[in-house]
Amino acid sequence: MEVILIMNYDKMGMEEIAKLTYKPKLLLHSCCGPCSSYVITYLKDYFDITVLYYNPNIEPMEEYNKRKEEQIKLINLLNANIKLMDIDYDNESFRKKVIGFEKEKEGGFRCHLCYELRLEKTASKANENNFEYFCTTLTVSPYKNALVINELGEKLANKYNVKWLHSDFKKKDGYKKSIILSKEYNLYRQNYCGCLFSKEYLKEE
Repeated sequence: MEVILIMNYDKMGMEEIAKLTYKPKLLLHSCCGPCSSYVITYLKDYFDITVLYYNPNIEPMEEYNKRKEEQIKLINLLNANIKLMDIDYDNESFRKKVIGFEKEKEGGFRCHLCYELRLEKTASKANENNFEYFCTTLTVSPYKNALVINELGEKLANKYNVKWLHSDFKKKDGYKKSIILSKEYNLYRQNYCGCLFSKEYLKEE
């Protein structure tokens, strides 16, 4: 009989935080301002946070810029010494990454490739800039696969020699809290994940 282990990534992250004796540098990949609202407020007392806004999946460019502006707005409103690392818009890298999987349903393998693209850039930048940890806000969403995200994080941590902070930020009502904070800070909440494939999928539902 096959035994399936269910990993508690929220607990693993909390256990890692409990071991800290100082505030290490964390490069936090953020998919958007609303999702990062809860995650940043949760982590800011434990880490010296730099937010990496790298989301080449977001289309069109006007939407990308709108979401980036909301991310900057949130960081300024939080007034918590959070820094921002911005990377030029590069939709072509996403389009190349998902060739052959454009018709995948939302949450499928195309999305996993998108996670990998964004997490690899985060791990690479963390290594390049001497961060001790990297992490992502993606697990705050109930629509994102925390198992796949954390397994990718573990793999990339080994590749780039940077510690991966395990997470499942949707636990303990994290997603609900992000919605409350988004309303409090009057943040724009998008109605599709980012790529035009996800937008088309919603139309078909």
